[in-house]
Amino acid sequence: MAKGSNFLIGVFEDEDVLLSAIRSVRGSGVKIHEVYSPFPVHGIEDALGYRRSRLSVVAFLFGLLGTTLALTMQIGMMTIDWPMIIGGKDYLPIPAFIPVTFELTVLLASFGMVGTFMVISNLKPWGKAKMFDIRSTDDKHIMAIELSSNKMSEGEIDTLLKSNGASEVNKKNFDEL
Repeated sequence: MAKGSNFLIGVFEDEDVLLSAIRSVRGSGVKIHEVYSPFPVHGIEDALGYRRSRLSVVAFLFGLLGTTLALTMQIGMMTIDWPMIIGGKDYLPIPAFIPVTFELTVLLASFGMVGTFMVISNLKPWGKAKMFDIRSTDDKHIMAIELSSNKMSEGEIDTLLKSNGASEVNKKNFDEL
């Protein structure tokens, strides 16, 4: 039999109530799995304790790889494989390499960022997304708390969510194969 993940879902009507609830719930020692919102909420990353993304470092490294590959390819072709003097130019015309180098840098940086984001976010074409509450795409804010990763009981977390402004609290089970 497959073991499932049990979640307690808090539904919030207002983003200000949600932000204060996040701070209160985290302050009481409950680990929040994720918060879903139909629109960006200013300050939610700080309230959840998220660190700054390192995706910019990944973009730089893939861009550096693109620059290195472009220059290596062009220098190898123009100086080693087929050395040609065209119009009295040098064997190594660096200014002529700039457009191709720029394009390959941007291409690899963007593909690298998208690929890295998909791997980190576990977005695979064959995967099934966990939909905690369909109203999170419309007008409600959803706070998902995994019961197995917290020391408090289900009843205590339910009471905590309701006392912090949740309009309703539901239980959801996701079966994992």
